[in-house]
Amino acid sequence: MTSIYSAAGKNIPCTVIEAGPCVVTQVKNEETDGYRAVQLGYGERKEKNTPKALLGHFKNANTTPKKEVVEFRDFRVEFEGGVQLGQEIRVGDVFIEGDFVDAIGTSKGKGFQGVVKRHGFGGVGQSTHGQHNRERAPGSIGGASFPARVFKGMRMAGRTGGNRVKAINLQVVKIIPEKNLILVSGSVPGANNSTVILEK
Repeated sequence: MTSIYSAAGKNIPCTVIEAGPCVVTQVKNEETDGYRAVQLGYGERKEKNTPKALLGHFKNANTTPKKEVVEFRDFRVEFEGGVQLGQEIRVGDVFIEGDFVDAIGTSKGKGFQGVVKRHGFGGVGQSTHGQHNRERAPGSIGGASFPARVFKGMRMAGRTGGNRVKAINLQVVKIIPEKNLILVSGSVPGANNSTVILEK
């Protein structure tokens, strides 16, 4: 993350994302596949580490093996009939400054965490959820002889993070087309250098 100043002099926190160049590796249509979609590949991958089935897939698109392959269904009208196999799509072809986008990524894994960090319980200060005098313990989790079990979905300690997360309505603050960089307001899910999908 970084921050830049707007034309009005406001300091805007934003995330720098390298969004491309992406290559069209497959175009699906209703006649052959039952639905309309475009498959994009991003990032380079060594040929020796690529399965032969995928090598043939990329060869059909006249491109080198790609690290990430993502499918976008029901693409926008302006791309109707305008995408071909092997076509390179750059950040300036899709986004303009001022657009609002959704960023999808895998959140940072935080390991096994207690209820205060995982669910925001109050701990001893607010004595939330049946809490007595044990700092960050979860407190009571169920009834007695009825229902004689713990209900599914009870908020308890456990593995936190590492989930698919969508951050919605992030504004495109700036685009640097020569470097395929896009700056979006706020934060996006995941660690540095992780893969993020941008949807318009």
